[in-house]
Amino acid sequence: MCPPRLQLSATQSTNTRPMTEDDTIPDCVPSDTLSLAAYAHAFGNLHPAILAHSLRVWLFAKALAQREESEYATDRRMHLLFIACIFHDMGSCSAYNGSQRFEVEGADAATQGFLAPHVAERDAHDIWVAIALHTSPGIAQRISPLARLIRIAVIIDFKRPAAMRFTSEKEVEAIEAEFPRGEIEKVLGDAVVDQVLGIGDAEASDAKAPAATWAGVMVKSKRANPEWNGVNKAF
Repeated sequence: MCPPRLQLSATQSTNTRPMTEDDTIPDCVPSDTLSLAAYAHAFGNLHPAILAHSLRVWLFAKALAQREESEYATDRRMHLLFIACIFHDMGSCSAYNGSQRFEVEGADAATQGFLAPHVAERDAHDIWVAIALHTSPGIAQRISPLARLIRIAVIIDFKRPAAMRFTSEKEVEAIEAEFPRGEIEKVLGDAVVDQVLGIGDAEASDAKAPAATWAGVMVKSKRANPEWNGVNKAF
């Protein structure tokens, strides 16, 4: 089935891989109109491996929210958690390859056009913060409940040791069986780095990936290892 359409901005309305009647929406996607539209937008713009990663992040975040009896596990707010998860790497795609950090581009994509007419300003701000800070360890876990859920779910999916206490081997196996990993580390790392390497101006590239950021560290690694074709050594 094709999901319902929302009124999107000009940039958002152009999907590179629009859904058709033959495309199946995963059962895990919430059934509300906003979540369905968010999934369709992610499907149309994200690399398939990054889309699968975003869905795994959603399932890890949802499971954690339910175990902790978070407000984001309730029907009233679960769609906000889904949208933050499905958009958290939206800044890695070509449609949102702007001049800002990829995290900020993704946060803006979710809130400035997609969500603005449909959710309360405070909820949109919480989603913006959660997406913008999802690569900021120590800050994301403490700045808001939503940002904490997103950050923990992201690092669970990348199997960071500090996060594995929030899940179980059985849960990880089940979620990865539903949405296989593919080469997510290479795909995402390359997508983020290639955006920066495609900028000719040094000042602009530094603004896109400041030195101390996750993207900045990966760019430095790629420049130091230009012949390396595996997963970025700083991923």
